[in-house]
Amino acid sequence: MAISAVIWDFGGVFTSSPFEAFARYEAANGLPKDLIRTINSTNPDSNAWALFERNEIDTGGFDDLFLTESAALGHPVPGRDILPLLSGQLRPRMVAALKACKDHFKVGCITNNMVSHHSPGRDAPAAGAMGQVMPLFDHIIESSKAGIRKPDPKIYLMMCEALDVAPGDCVYLDDLGINCKPAAALGMAAIKVISVDQTLAELAAVTGLTFDAAEG
Repeated sequence: MAISAVIWDFGGVFTSSPFEAFARYEAANGLPKDLIRTINSTNPDSNAWALFERNEIDTGGFDDLFLTESAALGHPVPGRDILPLLSGQLRPRMVAALKACKDHFKVGCITNNMVSHHSPGRDAPAAGAMGQVMPLFDHIIESSKAGIRKPDPKIYLMMCEALDVAPGDCVYLDDLGINCKPAAALGMAAIKVISVDQTLAELAAVTGLTFDAAEG
C-alpha cells in the first residue's frame, strides 16, 4: 500500500493509557474492575462522556450526568473524580516515531477531548505533552471543537479532506478498537495501540520505516 499520511489519536498513544488510571481508581475505591469503561461504553452516543467530548455539556453537567449513570449501575462515581485521571505520561518513542513519519508523510491527529481545565489539554502533565507533540502535526481535529467525535466516520473523512489524501492511502493509530474499525472500513490501515513495541513494529511494517527500539 502506498502511504500518503499517518493519522494518530493522542491519549493512550503518545501518553500512557487512562485505562491504567481508571483501574487504580477502581481498586482504591473498592469498585468493580472496568466499571468506568463500562459506564463510558453504555449508550456511547448519548452518555455523559459523548456529550462532553462533543462540548454539548459543561464540566458541571458531566459531573452530574456521570454520577447518575454510574449510580444506575449501582456504584455512584462523581464525574469530577474521573477527569483528572485522563492525563498520562509521555511516551518518547512514539513521539520519535511521529517525527520520523513527518519526514516522509503528512501527519494528522484526531482526538476526542473535552473543554475543561481537567481535560488532557489543560492538565499540567498532559499540557506539557501536548505542547511537545501537537505542533508536529499538519492538521488537528478535536472533538470538542468540531462537535463530532470518533467513531463517527465523518471525522476521519474530515481529516482526509484537510490533508488532501484518500482514506486508502492512510495509516490510522488509536488505542481503542471501536475507533479503529471505521478507519479500517474506510480503507485505512488501522493499528490498535496495545504497547509501544507492538505499535512500532506494525507501523514499520506498513510504512517501510525503521524505528529505534533503543530509545526511551
